[in-house]
Amino acid sequence: MVANEKEINYIIDDGLLIKDNEVIAGTSAKKAPTKIETVKHALFSKPEQQIEFKKIIKKYKPDKILILGTSDNMVQKIAENLGIGPILETVYIQDVATEEEMETAKRIRQTEGKHVIPVPTFEIKKDFSGYLLDPLQIFKSKGKNAKPYMAEKSIIRPTFSYLGNFTISDTVFRQIIEYLCKKTPAIYRVLKVRTENSIGGMNIYMEVSVQYGYNVIEVLEQFKHKCKHEIENLTAMNVANIDMLAKEIHVSEK
Repeated sequence: MVANEKEINYIIDDGLLIKDNEVIAGTSAKKAPTKIETVKHALFSKPEQQIEFKKIIKKYKPDKILILGTSDNMVQKIAENLGIGPILETVYIQDVATEEEMETAKRIRQTEGKHVIPVPTFEIKKDFSGYLLDPLQIFKSKGKNAKPYMAEKSIIRPTFSYLGNFTISDTVFRQIIEYLCKKTPAIYRVLKVRTENSIGGMNIYMEVSVQYGYNVIEVLEQFKHKCKHEIENLTAMNVANIDMLAKEIHVSEK
């Protein structure tokens, strides 16, 4: 809301550089394994981080950048580490939020482990495979003639922080795929499913039997899209890639 009102297109928050609703550099500090590492990442303490961001800032040449931080000192440190500044204006949270809103946010963070990142969920999903993500759409208008503000944010809940680690059996992926197969007339049956974890998320290989009379290429593409959507929706895992092989054509007795 602040960025929108002040016509700022670039935001630095949580180790990310965001242009409008797109992440153009960095990875979220929330991925760090400890609180100390999270703080270091958010402050851009590492030289490789600083080099990457300085290159991107030089490339885009933003006239204004909004830096989010938890203190004046933190914001100043980020500006120094990235070679941007001086800071021309500071907006404090109490200037734009009520006491009740701040208390609610604090309670949710402490009790449920939820954090908000100001980008749409699809922008960061690949970085948070295995975390729980909720999209949060915001629509605000400050008055009759004021320009309405609409944006999508992402609420992330790093499950290790309050639920412990969790794993999902390979059988679950097969069962989801087989269920989708039953609801897809063009796919006769699933013959084989193999899964593999990678840095970007889950890689899935499957072999299927396709019903005679359908365009095989179209069927495979549509089924791949359906599997990716449902697996990501049901498991919070990012699906990096799906390879499908039509192993056979099934001809019904009719």
